[in-house]
Amino acid sequence: MLTCIFGYLPVAKAHIKRPDGTSIVIEGNPQEVAALVSRIEGGTPRKGKALTKPEKRGKRERLTLSDSLLLLMDEGFFKKPKDLGAVKTALAERGHVYPVTTISPALLRLVQRRYLRRIKQDKRWFYTG
Repeated sequence: MLTCIFGYLPVAKAHIKRPDGTSIVIEGNPQEVAALVSRIEGGTPRKGKALTKPEKRGKRERLTLSDSLLLLMDEGFFKKPKDLGAVKTALAERGHVYPVTTISPALLRLVQRRYLRRIKQDKRWFYTG
């Protein structure tokens, strides 16, 4: 234990080396340091067990709705204006079934990011590239 520069407050210091290579240095009064060390190490460390979750192997990442819409765009689907129903049908043909209420905000985000354009014809919105 160290003492403060002024000599009247006790100062504790802890050096922690995590299994992932991270180094942590904590300084403060002994109660604060003890509380932080126990919080970081998760209480008493268990021998032989990792503190982090193991990674699952072989699991593929899921394709998000935005990714699916961008793939449609890359395939040239939006070269001609398409309405919401056509987009829903095209996604369903590729195995991505979403309700129209989910597709609409995703298309709007792509319009706001200027990936797509939106045109209103006969009181309906059409999306084009």
